[in-house]
Amino acid sequence: MVPTVPPPRSSPEADACAQWYARELDWATAGTAPVQLLTGLRFDVLELPAAAGHAALRRVGRTGPVALAGQRMWLLVAAGSADEVPGLLDWLEWGGIALAMAAIGTGGHIDAPAPPGRAGSSSGAAFWLRPPEPRQDVEPQLPALAGLGSRGGDTPDLVRLVDAAATECHRVRLTRARTHLLTDRPTGQPLAFS
Repeated sequence: MVPTVPPPRSSPEADACAQWYARELDWATAGTAPVQLLTGLRFDVLELPAAAGHAALRRVGRTGPVALAGQRMWLLVAAGSADEVPGLLDWLEWGGIALAMAAIGTGGHIDAPAPPGRAGSSSGAAFWLRPPEPRQDVEPQLPALAGLGSRGGDTPDLVRLVDAAATECHRVRLTRARTHLLTDRPTGQPLAFS
């Protein structure tokens, strides 16, 4: 007989978090330890290194909600966008280049950041850098594939956001490689340039 493991018990904090997302934003959640936000329903997510994300945000300005989870950043984009990202990367000539960026769409999830104004449950928990606004339609504010250039609003379209994110992911990768080369070379040996 195989012993069964009881499901994790929900905590009052997890219940309050899940209720806040359901009540204030109408976002689907799952799990209890930690509560997870389901992607592909109301939004998709671009996940990238935090350093690249901060640089991309400086380039594109206003975006939809943004969360930070350790050394990773989550940029919320319109539902269905994750399916467009691989084609966009190819079209933008980033295809075949290793980027530490992922698009999370239908069937995916992210750990729910603590609702705005509430402390997270642990020091490593995700938190909002740019929180979603309660009782407001979030979808029209999220970057979506709307053609080339700006949609005319404050939020960039998906093409500009993906291009900026890919560029900054590549810069982070090159910077790390350069730092690695400089710190791992033998002492006393000059660098040779041609």
